[in-house]
Amino acid sequence: MSIVALVGCGGGTGESPGQGGVPSKGVQEGKGEGAEESAPPGGATLAESEGDGVVMTITSAVRDSGGFLTVSGKVTNNSGVLWSGGEWRGDENELQKNGGSIAGASLIDKPGKKKYLVLRDTSGRCLCTKFSGGLDSGKSAEWYAQFPAPPVDTQKVDFQVGTMPPATIEISEG
Repeated sequence: MSIVALVGCGGGTGESPGQGGVPSKGVQEGKGEGAEESAPPGGATLAESEGDGVVMTITSAVRDSGGFLTVSGKVTNNSGVLWSGGEWRGDENELQKNGGSIAGASLIDKPGKKKYLVLRDTSGRCLCTKFSGGLDSGKSAEWYAQFPAPPVDTQKVDFQVGTMPPATIEISEG
């Protein structure tokens, strides 16, 4: 089975994380409503972006030897209302089947003048967290999104999702 993105492609099983699929070790599916998660190991914050009462923290951006880049972190809903993540899934018709997810995220390699989109399996499902049931106000959930890896000489990219301000992150090697 192949995984295809608009700007790159790679191979994988298309299985869910934790079941032998493509995402790197330590990547977890979002827990959705009521999920209270602790900070990922190490607790280092690469970047943080805030908008509409939602705080997105990026704690990891790891390039693996298979040609993938997995970005992960935590989202915290401080909006006072249920947050569904619907505005983060992107505008493409194919992405609508992902529901509330981080499927609309992208990476911008400014020096390379390239935009990388979240990878998808052959059914159009993103290799990313889906926020099933939404996220209650005051709650947090871990998230991840997997992209084709930029060239090895690209060390920093801008992460963008929804209406959140872009966040510059440094890539580490896995």
